[in-house]
Amino acid sequence: MNFFKSMWQEFKSCPMGAIAKWQDERFLWLVMAGASIFLILVAHTLFQHYVYMKPCEQCVYIRFAFLCMAIGGLVAAIDPKNSVLKIIGYVFGFWGIIQGIMYSTKLNAIHHAAHSDNPFGVQGCSAEPRFPFGLPMDTWAPDWFKPTGDCGFDSPIVPDGVELSGLQQFLVDFYADGWYLFPASHSVNMAQACLFAYIVCFILLGAMGASWILKMIQSKKA
Repeated sequence: MNFFKSMWQEFKSCPMGAIAKWQDERFLWLVMAGASIFLILVAHTLFQHYVYMKPCEQCVYIRFAFLCMAIGGLVAAIDPKNSVLKIIGYVFGFWGIIQGIMYSTKLNAIHHAAHSDNPFGVQGCSAEPRFPFGLPMDTWAPDWFKPTGDCGFDSPIVPDGVELSGLQQFLVDFYADGWYLFPASHSVNMAQACLFAYIVCFILLGAMGASWILKMIQSKKA
């Protein structure tokens, strides 16, 4: 508790100076990596396997984007004061975020088309994904990166003969009409939630990068 209180005091007294200091430490980089890994695990373990929501093509691309962010965070966390490792961390982080924003935006458009009166607007959903740089992620880790569902339709599909636990049945019923942050009102679908997460990450990582550049400029002037 004292650690976070101290961080808050530093931030209040000098926001950019505090962020410039923190991005030279492992904490923020591990938070980025940990949050990205956590979201991948939730999508795969909870929703895909426990609630039986099959991932679509854009969904596995979104997972890949989070994986890139996790790699960036872990590389930078090796030694945040090492400029080379930190640059690699920023490159992986920003690249993953930008790709994630693009994938989420596309999935959101597909979702709206799929649930509208214009089914012909559903484009960009394939069972054969093409990952950046030709990486065969669906071959290396098919359970994680091979699409088996339809874009825009993310309702649970329980296999025949499967006996659900009480919690599983609750979650299957809860997401019966698809994944929404607020299922009762059908608001904030999965793509929109991911898009929001990527935008927040972009702002935070951008603040980290800007503070680092500002710190270097000030050091040269001193």
